[in-house]
Order: sequence, then structure tokens, then C-alpha cells
Amino acid sequence: MENDVEMKPSVAGPVFLAVAPNGARKTKADHPMLPISPLELAAEARACQAEGASMIHLHVRDEDEKHSLDVKRYEDAIRAVRDDLGDDIVIQVTTEAVGIYSAEQQMDMVRELKPEAVSLAIKELVPEGLENTAADFFKDLDSFNIMPQFILYSAEDLARYNSLVEGGIIPFDTPYLLFVLGRYTQGQQSQPTDILPFLGELKSEIPWAVCAFGPYEHASASAALAMGGHVRVGFENNMLLKDGTRAGRNADLIRQARNVAEAIGRPIGTAEDMRRRFSRVANPQPA
Repeated sequence: MENDVEMKPSVAGPVFLAVAPNGARKTKADHPMLPISPLELAAEARACQAEGASMIHLHVRDEDEKHSLDVKRYEDAIRAVRDDLGDDIVIQVTTEAVGIYSAEQQMDMVRELKPEAVSLAIKELVPEGLENTAADFFKDLDSFNIMPQFILYSAEDLARYNSLVEGGIIPFDTPYLLFVLGRYTQGQQSQPTDILPFLGELKSEIPWAVCAFGPYEHASASAALAMGGHVRVGFENNMLLKDGTRAGRNADLIRQARNVAEAIGRPIGTAEDMRRRFSRVANPQPA
């Protein structure tokens, strides 16, 4: 068939469930259980880890609850989660620009914070002409033992990622990709078939996950799990359960994904499984 896409599953092994509990834009006006403070983030991390999450995707806010890449605020949030959970969850910080931060500012934050894990949007961090700067940054991440996840918003982003790998700009032996389905802007929402263009562009069995905007988050996550991928769910992208009612908290969305993984016979990975898979070690305190 003309539209057939070869299914390229993630490398065999446990399923990694990640939670994105708050994002850069939403507030408690959107949901009273949206975590903002370090203690709220720690409580949500604990609830989600109990339901099977191996990683938390962490955003922090400034005094006005606006998006921030402030190192001290990250350190406070990371410390709160570690005080509560120890090494039982991987803490991934974001470098998301949100139209505020330059690529250089994003890189500076990561170099100063030295987090355990970080999400990196190829579109934001490696615009045309910044390849050499990005190459130096990626080498630093590798030397700091930081676990990267590359955020890709389209099949074109994945093609760009592939070219950067081929050109030696991205050096990692164990990369991890996140396919973003849907957008904040213009009310665009996701559907499970949005995964297919990404899979058509994959060149090898690189581990991949999806996050999906809107009410079809669970359907998209379920499709990804069935295709061999991993998933990230949470209030950053969606606040609705599969039946259309509002989730009580992020952990409810993790539970839904875990139930699907268990139903299709895929074991749930722990934080230690994730560190082992991506050749990283626990880094319980910010450096």
C-alpha cells in the first residue's frame, strides 16, 4: 500500500513511563492539583512513581509562576524530589525556550546545573549555523554523564537529528528520542496516526517515546506502547482521562498507561532500568 510504514519498534526491554506534571504554561487555574512548588513537585513525583513512572520531566517557575530556567529554582525542586524519593525516579529537567531563552542560555543552564537528565529540542538548540556550538555542548553533556532526550516536533526534525548524528555533531551511543504529537498553538491536537511519519524517518532501532497533546493523549500513548515505544503523559499536555473526564492528578494518567503496558505484556521499567538502558548512573544531588 502507498501509505504503508515499516514498524520500527524501540529496542526490546522494559517500558519507560515518564510524567510531565506541569509544563511551562499551565497554572492552578487550569487544575488545582497542577504542581508548582518544590514540595508539590515532590509529592506528584512520589504519586506517579508509585503508579509506574520511572522519570519526571521537570519544569520550574519564577515568583510569578512563569516559565524559568533558573538554576537555583531547579536545584530546590530537584532536592525536594530527592529528599522524598531518593534515586527511585529519574529527574529530567527541560531546556524549553518558550520564546524567552536563547540556545546559548539553555546550554549555560545545563552546564551549571549538571542535571541527571535533560530534554533538548533540536529545533531550539541547533538552528542552522550553530552546529559547532551545539557539538561542544553535546560533548560536555557526555562528559558530565547527563542523560539526553532529543525532542522532535516533526518528521523533518527527525531528519535534521539524523543529519546531525551523521555529521558527528551529536555523539551519544545511547540516544533517546521523544516524538511530540500536536502543539499548544492554534488548538492543534494529536491523534495516534501522528506517530507514523516519525517511524517512517527512523533509521535504526533507537529507543523512542511519544507525548501527545489533547484528549487523544491516552490513545496515542497506547498506540506507541503497542508499536514498541515508550510514553510521557501528564498535565503539561493533557488533563483528561480516556473517558473524557478530568483526571484527579497526574498519577491517574500514569496508571492508565501502565494498565495498557501490562495488558499487552510489556514490563514496567524502573528508574534503575532506565539508567542502565541509557548507560547513566544515579546523580542524586545537583552538582
